[in-house]
Formats: sequence, C-alpha cells, structure tokens
Amino acid sequence: MSDSHNATRARLPRGRSLWSDGLRRLRRRKLAMACFVVVLIYFSLAGFIYLAELFDWRIGPTLWAEQVGESYAPPSSENILGTDIFGQSVCRKMLYGTKISITVALCASFISIAIGVPLGAIAGYFRGIADEIIVWIYSTLSSVPYILLILAFAVVLRDKTIFGYRLTGITAVYLAIGLTSWVGICRLIRGEIIKHKGRDYVLAAMSYGCSERRIIFKHLIPNVFHLIIIDFSLRFVAFIHAEVILSFLGLGEADRPSWGAMINDARIELSRGVWWQMAAATAAIFFISLSLNIFGDALRDSLDPKLRIQ
Repeated sequence: MSDSHNATRARLPRGRSLWSDGLRRLRRRKLAMACFVVVLIYFSLAGFIYLAELFDWRIGPTLWAEQVGESYAPPSSENILGTDIFGQSVCRKMLYGTKISITVALCASFISIAIGVPLGAIAGYFRGIADEIIVWIYSTLSSVPYILLILAFAVVLRDKTIFGYRLTGITAVYLAIGLTSWVGICRLIRGEIIKHKGRDYVLAAMSYGCSERRIIFKHLIPNVFHLIIIDFSLRFVAFIHAEVILSFLGLGEADRPSWGAMINDARIELSRGVWWQMAAATAAIFFISLSLNIFGDALRDSLDPKLRIQ
C-alpha cells in the first residue's frame, strides 16, 4: 500500500511557486527580455563608472572634462556625438550622466520602499489610530503637486548639514525624491495587508503564538513582496525623470554632467543649430524609459496572481 502510494506521488507533476511560474512566463516575452538587456547595459555602465571613479581609472566616461576638439564641433568619426562649448565630448558626458540618473533613482527607490512598506504594513495590520495617522500623513503629502513637493524638499535640503555630512548635489536630489515618493507604495501595501490579514496562514500563525512583528515581517510582507518588486520597476523610470527635472532647474549635480544639465545647456545651443547635445541626452532618457516601462509591464503581468493566464 505504501509502495503504490509513493509511486503515485512520484508520477504526479510537481507544482510551481509564484516566482518560478512568473519567471517562466516572463522569459517567453522576447520584447521584455530584450528590454531587460537594455536596462542591464545601463546599470552595468553606471556600475563601471562608479568603480572607475572609486579606483581612479582614467578611462572612458570618467574623462568627460577633457577637451577633445574644437568648440561646438559637429558629430564626426572622431567624436560621434560632437562636442560642447568647451570642446568636451558629448558622448562621454551622456555616458557619465547614466551614473548620476541610475544612482539617484536607485537610492530614491530604496528610501521610498524603506519608508512606505513598513508604514503601509503597520497601517493595514493594526488599523485604528495608527492607520488614521499614517493615512492622514500620506493624504496630506499626496494633496500637494508632486513636482512642487520635490522642488520644496530639494531646496530645503540643499547645502544643509545632517550628522556632520553636508548635503550637496546628488545627495540632496535622491533624498528629496525618496522622502516624497513613498505614498504610492504605502497605500498599495496597506490595502494588500488588509486583504491578507484575515487569511488562513495568518490565523494559523496567530494560533501558534507568533508575535505581531513576526507575522508582519515574516508572513505578510513576503506574501506581497512581488508587488514591491513590480512597483520598484515601474517607479524607477519616474525617479529618473524627476532627477532630470531637478538637474534641468539647477538643483541637481552642479560639478558633474547629468542628462538634465545637458538639456539645460542645450536650450541656448539650439538657437545656434547645435542639436547634438539635446539629441544625446534625450535619446539616453528615451531608451531607458521605454525599456523600463515595457519590462515593468511584463513583470507585472507575469508576477501578479490576478493576471495569471493558464
């Protein structure tokens, strides 16, 4: 009896987890995987530039400040994207701007998740006065136009000293974005926790005497973690755009090139027929924005159980 039962179990197909099933369907989307490769190239470039600066490798985009030609030289075989007013390579500036944008978006994403996820989980699990306070806070923040809120935080944080560290340039930018963008993920996690807290696995954890902290961080949050990843991928491009806007307005990195600063410089150049700096920065923003949006949509369709297709 036991041998036949084991043989029957051995013939049964093995089930797939949410993650393995989602990744399996994601790999079938050729366009999404191509976009993932593009995003991976951007991240690899940003990481390479970071390491090059850390170890003082004087190669590639780290030499963006060197004069490589005449002022406003058009694109050629020597300088494929031309030069700016100082004779600096526009291509090197565009590549270096990748590091600024990726760093800001990555740090801002982690800050917003670190604030929004715990607050949303606490509000959804405990409800009552804690829920009312958290909802009041994010309702107040969401009532202020997003761009104005970021600008206000960026202006207030710029050149301030916190714990002996002076906030300038890129640090003030990603703090301003991160501290103002946690509202969406907080609202999302709060709603999901409210739906999950009455399910059997939570009731079972309660019956075993698990503490409330353990239930939240060991049971509830892991079961909604796929939504955090999806939100991360979709909001990443919005944080890149926010950094470009702040740099365009002069609130970003002042001593190093960024895509927003390049677009700001190109405003005057366009009247002189110098279009290549604007085109380079715009193309860099376009390709990563398009790739992240397509990949984020595919990731959402693959990982969200509500959208599962047999």
